[in-house]
Amino acid sequence: MAIATTIANRAPKVSVLLCFSIYFALLSFSCSRVLGQSSPVFACDVKSNPSLASLGFCDTSLGIDSRVGDLVKRLTLQEKIGFLVNKAGSVSRLGIPQYEWWSEALHGVSYVGPGTRFSNVVPGATSFPQVILTAATFNTSLFEAIGRVVSTEARAMYNVGLAGLTYWSPNINIFRDPRWGRGQETPGEDPLLSSKYGAGYVRGLQQRDGDPNGLKVAACCKHYTAYDVDNWKGTDRYHFNAVVTKQDLDDTFQPPFKSCVIDGNVASVMCSYNKVNGKPTCADPDLLAGVIRGEWKLNGYIVSDCDSVDVFYNSQHYTKTPEEAAAKAILAGLDLNCGSFLGQHTEAAVKGGLVDEAAIDKAISNNFATLMRLGFFDGDPSKQLYGNLGPKDVCTKENQELARETARQGIVLLKNSPGSLPLSPTAIKSLAVIGPNANVTKTMIGNYEGTPCKYTTPLQGLTASVATTYQPGCSNVACSTAQVDDAKKIAASADATVLIMGADQSIEAESRDRIDLNLPGQQTLLVTEVAKASKGPVILVIMSGGGFDISFAKTDDKITSILWIGYPGEAGGAALADVIFGYYNPSGRLPMTWYPQAYVDKVPMTNMNMRPDPATGYPGRTYRFYTGETVYSFGDGLSYSNIKHHLAQAPKLVSVPLEEGHVCRSTRCKSLDIAEQHCQNLGFDIHLRVKNMGSISGSHTVFLFTTPPSIHNSPRKHLLGFEKVFLTGQTETLVKFKVDVCKDLSVVDELGTRKVALGQHVLHVGSLKHSMNVRV
Repeated sequence: MAIATTIANRAPKVSVLLCFSIYFALLSFSCSRVLGQSSPVFACDVKSNPSLASLGFCDTSLGIDSRVGDLVKRLTLQEKIGFLVNKAGSVSRLGIPQYEWWSEALHGVSYVGPGTRFSNVVPGATSFPQVILTAATFNTSLFEAIGRVVSTEARAMYNVGLAGLTYWSPNINIFRDPRWGRGQETPGEDPLLSSKYGAGYVRGLQQRDGDPNGLKVAACCKHYTAYDVDNWKGTDRYHFNAVVTKQDLDDTFQPPFKSCVIDGNVASVMCSYNKVNGKPTCADPDLLAGVIRGEWKLNGYIVSDCDSVDVFYNSQHYTKTPEEAAAKAILAGLDLNCGSFLGQHTEAAVKGGLVDEAAIDKAISNNFATLMRLGFFDGDPSKQLYGNLGPKDVCTKENQELARETARQGIVLLKNSPGSLPLSPTAIKSLAVIGPNANVTKTMIGNYEGTPCKYTTPLQGLTASVATTYQPGCSNVACSTAQVDDAKKIAASADATVLIMGADQSIEAESRDRIDLNLPGQQTLLVTEVAKASKGPVILVIMSGGGFDISFAKTDDKITSILWIGYPGEAGGAALADVIFGYYNPSGRLPMTWYPQAYVDKVPMTNMNMRPDPATGYPGRTYRFYTGETVYSFGDGLSYSNIKHHLAQAPKLVSVPLEEGHVCRSTRCKSLDIAEQHCQNLGFDIHLRVKNMGSISGSHTVFLFTTPPSIHNSPRKHLLGFEKVFLTGQTETLVKFKVDVCKDLSVVDELGTRKVALGQHVLHVGSLKHSMNVRV
């Protein structure tokens, strides 16, 4: 969504250029705005203007609907149009200041977007790991805890005039293809994990103490929907038409958004740049008014990705005139335009009879209601809940420790030969640290970042435990020429070697998809040659958002351990050292499949089909459908302990009660429509005993998968639930899963309808399998 990419890919508008210059001014801290403390932006400042007290919309004793209605009826058409864009207009006669809607908080308060900046008052905020690594923790309480910290820091910055109240995060798109440059921003490839992450993070951001309808800050789930091609071999997101079956849409792409709205009660959903089945998402009344607002009952506003109304007019040529584009977006259910397009063309659309003023009233009412829930119209924020938060509440010791703990919990141990990890900090006298990502700072935090409180690089983290020698081996991750000899020399004399390789934003980023899955440049050569020369254990660390084909390292006996650390955030180096030296028992699990290079050689990124097609040799996508070989699979990850699972309770037979005369009582049915009468309270419990057989304490993620009957082209396997448990050495615990038959044992048919699959379901936990028959 970054404005920089808008510039790079299309003819810029003056307003976008202005945003662009502001954006980079913020990055370099050379913004002309005063860097000292200032006050927050808010409406209904009765203290400064007592006459505002008589206005209905400033009366906090009234309900939100009444207040919004009162405000809307006081506005002229031109004033109303000013509230359809992210840089919302001011109405001084009513005591309403200008408000900037666009702020970001993907994994910490970010300087991306003009609504937020850092200054000498608040120079940085806690920078958590990039989302893909947080997802690898599979810890739902952690997702929410991070959201709470980010919203507290956001409120603290708002109180000193440095931030807004509306944050366009999280990104919950499915990480469908390993080449996607933005996969790093997402919770991975699984709909259940993405749903749990999205709803949890949103609750953490939004939930306001003591007020179920109030908002601490307003979150936004994006980019709706089937959005996951940025710029691949000449196909870019501004022109891409995602051709998606109804089955794949409802089974894979929509569940995280549905959960975000229904379970997370998110305040906003952002429609994407791409078309879905020929229609721009921001102009599709079925997707916006029909599904988000109608079926899911969004309590909030729908916003466009930045300039996407402009995109569907200028780049996709979806309408003949700009007025028609403005009207189509508003009538489809769009409430707010990131950009200036609706500000420029809506009045002419009204005058031309393409859209009526009532539709604009409806849109701005959704926007105002959100600001009301945030307390924006309640007068001086210092007198309200959260009014005492300030710079002292940003980058606290506890918040920074949570960033380190998240990175520790997310790091995935993919390979570990006996006698390799953990390294002993007393036995290891010298450690060779090699690689282009060994001493990086900004790389660790990924994109949509803010200025962190501080950085601990991998080299710094490791050096805190043992004496190190360091060689970058490549001048950057592109690694066009590897300095192999220098690296071999230090590896040959060290007790152990850590190679820190992978990617950064120059390899995978917004508007930058990868072409292949190999390590960049001569990284593979460097790793292989150093491993040959090393005298002790060789630990390969991959810092990246997406997976790589590292089959060469997986099968190389000289490479004794492999770790994936995502982009681990501000404390990434400390967390890596915690795992390598055994201060922390690794418990992360891969949230996405790692494919061999051969996969991308034959699968175009633009093919949106999730399911395999034997007729064409198309292998399908993600662990749920993919039929080919993998380098590592979804859910893979080792620990320093051996964990045993034992199934203590699970049914062998589940009967679905049907009313007399139901057709499936007399006919053999493969599946049942999900109907309230036979779904009510239809569920069962699964109990598992989980034992840590080792001596080292640690966390463990228990996955409950199912393989449904092979009807309606169902998934080969899918995740029903997961639970993260902590086990001290040689102890066991009981883990319970509640299975809702209609929700968890259902599949989506070819028409996009969810049905209970009748027949044999196979439950999987670790290496355990349990068969269960579902029948009428």
